Amino acid sequence: MRKIIVTDLTRFSTDEKVCIAAIDISTGECFRPMPYIKSAKCKALKIHPGAIFVGVLDFKKPKEAPHVEDASYSKLGFSRACSSEEFRMVLENSLTNSISKGFGFTFEKGQKHIPSNQKVHCSIITIKINPKQLSIFEDQFKAGKIKATLIDNDGQVFSYLPITDRGFHDYAKKHQDNGKLNEITEFISNQEIIYLRIGLSRAYQSPNGKSGYWLQINGIYTYPNFHEEIRAYD
Repeated sequence: MRKIIVTDLTRFSTDEKVCIAAIDISTGECFRPMPYIKSAKCKALKIHPGAIFVGVLDFKKPKEAPHVEDASYSKLGFSRACSSEEFRMVLENSLTNSISKGFGFTFEKGQKHIPSNQKVHCSIITIKINPKQLSIFEDQFKAGKIKATLIDNDGQVFSYLPITDRGFHDYAKKHQDNGKLNEITEFISNQEIIYLRIGLSRAYQSPNGKSGYWLQINGIYTYPNFHEEIRAYD
C-alpha cells in the first residue's frame, strides 16, 4: 500500500473524465493512475490537489516514455487533506530549475513540443517561479479558452500554453465570462511564489504538421495564499 498526495487534477475537452497525478510521500515517485477516472467518481472519492490517498499503485510495464508515470491502481481510499505546508514540501521535493532541465530536452525559441522521435524520461515536472513570470489571458484565437505565458528560471519564454488545471481553468473561465479575469491576475501578483506542474500531452499532430508531446500547465499553486474557490471542485 502506498500513501500518495494528489498534485494534479487535469481536465479534458469534456467533463466526463479527469486525469490525476500524485506523488508517493515516502519515495517521491510520481504516479498517473490509469485508466482515467470519471468526474463523478472523482467527486465521490474526494479527489482534489492536496488530498492524501492510500492504495495499491503499480507502474505500467514496460514503461512507455515519456509517460512513465502511468500506473494501475486498486483499493484507492481517501485518508485526509494535507496541510498547506505538507503540500508545499511535496512540490519542493519534486522541483527542477527549468523546463528544459526537467525534461532533459533543449527547447528552441518558441518551441512548445517535444518531437515524437525524441526520448525523454518523464512527462510531468515541477518548477517554481516569481508571480511576475506568469501571465494569464484569454486566447485571442479560440473564444472561451484561457492560456498562459511563462518565463522559467533559465529565462526562456513559453507562450500561449494551455491551462489544463481543472480548478484553475474553471475559475478563470467563470471570471472571464464575467469580464473579471483581472481579479485572478491581481491575486497571483500579490503572492510570493508560484509552483507550476508542467506536463506533456499524449502524442498529437498539430494542424501545421508538427508531431509530438505538447507542453501544458497541469497545476498552478500559489504561496503563501491559495484561493479556496479555485480548489473547490464540483
